[in-house]
Amino acid sequence: MTIAELIKGYDEGATPLEVMSKVWARIKEWDDPGMFIHLPEWDEVEKMAAAVAEMPRDLPLWGVPFVAKDNIDVAGWPTTAGCPEYAYVPEEDATVVRLLREAGAIPVGKGNLDQFATGLVGTRSPYGVARNAVAPGWLPGGSSSGSASSVAAGIAAFSLGTDTAGSGRVPAAFQELIGWKPTRGLVSTKGVVPACRSLDCVSVFANTTSDASQVMSVVGQFDAGDPWSREVDESCLRGKRVGVPTVLDFSGDPDTPGLFDGAAAKLKELGYEVVPVDLTSFVEAAKLLYEGPWVAERWAAVGDFISSNGDDVFPVTRKILEASQGWQASDLFKAQDQLKAFARDAEEVWRDVDLLLLPTTPCLYRVDEVLEEPFGTNATLGRYTNFMNLLDLCAVALPAGRARGGEVPWGVTLAAPAGLDESLLQVAAMMTGEVREASPAPCKKVPVVVCGAHLEGLPLHWQLADRNAELVRRGKTAAVYQMFAMPAGDGFPERPAMIRADEAGAEIDVEVWALDPAEFGGFVAAIPGPLGIGKILMDDGQELPGFIAEPRAMEGAEEITRFGGWKNWMASWTS
Repeated sequence: MTIAELIKGYDEGATPLEVMSKVWARIKEWDDPGMFIHLPEWDEVEKMAAAVAEMPRDLPLWGVPFVAKDNIDVAGWPTTAGCPEYAYVPEEDATVVRLLREAGAIPVGKGNLDQFATGLVGTRSPYGVARNAVAPGWLPGGSSSGSASSVAAGIAAFSLGTDTAGSGRVPAAFQELIGWKPTRGLVSTKGVVPACRSLDCVSVFANTTSDASQVMSVVGQFDAGDPWSREVDESCLRGKRVGVPTVLDFSGDPDTPGLFDGAAAKLKELGYEVVPVDLTSFVEAAKLLYEGPWVAERWAAVGDFISSNGDDVFPVTRKILEASQGWQASDLFKAQDQLKAFARDAEEVWRDVDLLLLPTTPCLYRVDEVLEEPFGTNATLGRYTNFMNLLDLCAVALPAGRARGGEVPWGVTLAAPAGLDESLLQVAAMMTGEVREASPAPCKKVPVVVCGAHLEGLPLHWQLADRNAELVRRGKTAAVYQMFAMPAGDGFPERPAMIRADEAGAEIDVEVWALDPAEFGGFVAAIPGPLGIGKILMDDGQELPGFIAEPRAMEGAEEITRFGGWKNWMASWTS
């Protein structure tokens, strides 16, 4: 089931009630008692479908069925987080559910999960194990097991998971899905039972990257009611350099190394330059999540309940959560210092590459293998997922073929710094064959008007070139500026100062360059006074960010307005 197929059906006359009737028939036919923790009564489904039928038909998700992981609030439905005794019935939808409903989407039910979202396996639930919809008997992945299985089984067009350490990516790898883990804070976590609140993300499972992108456009909104929500500047990839680790540990799996090599070869075919990278700092950062004081954040979330209801908690989950006690504040500060050091090392990697290609999991497990050894297997699965939120990355998991003679799905993950979510989905779309070539990057680059030493060919232009700035146009300002030549000094060459002077001003030759939003801040920070960035009035009436100067810049400076531009003034030296 895809959003595009549903829209086509609605265009041909289908109704939300007919679609939901088919969903309910599919649930009955599929017959997986471990998939859902809560399903509404049919009369409630009829009412939801009727309400959507009355909504504007052009809503982006009109009549689209979705499943919510059962640690995400849906008003009037119990939220259990995989623990019956913890259950409560919220009066309000989680922000992400509210946004989806407002866009016309219809909730189907609440998906099973590893209790309190603690695990990557999908076997740690008193409600049973959701069946891997593609390869029964093999691990469904967790903690968002029911959410992933419902999409893979054709019961929902997309579903919501959560992802603290990989719970929105591992199930995607095991069930042949797209798993989008957003930039931390891009999607509100208000109304979500916390695991590690400072790291938690609401994730999306879908059958196509375009579906994931469409859902992202609805839910990727700042939420002032969520203290962890943040405004995320949408960026785009600077180039086509993909980092592939020089050393990877596949835990002896016979098939996954070859599938990974195939994914890397696919990127080469698509024109990407494969750059070997040292992943040591990333992997070491990952260890902090469960071997450091961040585990205490899980106790902060549900520790009081565990203390008074320990016998009601799934045994494996209880052991993990009880072990998270005892950390001191000093331990956290030490770990934060370590993480900063790892992040600084990671910055060096990002100077050389634009995105990373990683195994989503090193290997594959059967359900019985995990039940026999629940701790070591889970830790192995998180080897290349645990560091993502600690290092503030976004990620998209995607299918990379099947192992075990074509029986079992496996996947890879594309990762990049915060704000590159849509760009990663575009690359994933090329890898999966959804599109033949990348569409124009959706990032909204920031224009900057330069008038002096940053002009192309002049001494400070490297500050733009190193940030991959793109020339938009050469033009003129409105006739309202005076230009002064400030003398060289303090390590800077002679530079112009452009000052607004409506009566005495003239047109000045300038260049307009465009910077990725992520680069704009660093560029501005490097500008020394008395220069700064303000709004420049162009001759076509546009106001664009650009170089302006404080009045003190005129002190000891030569007025050169009559030359009409910095390069004209420079040319006058030899005339």
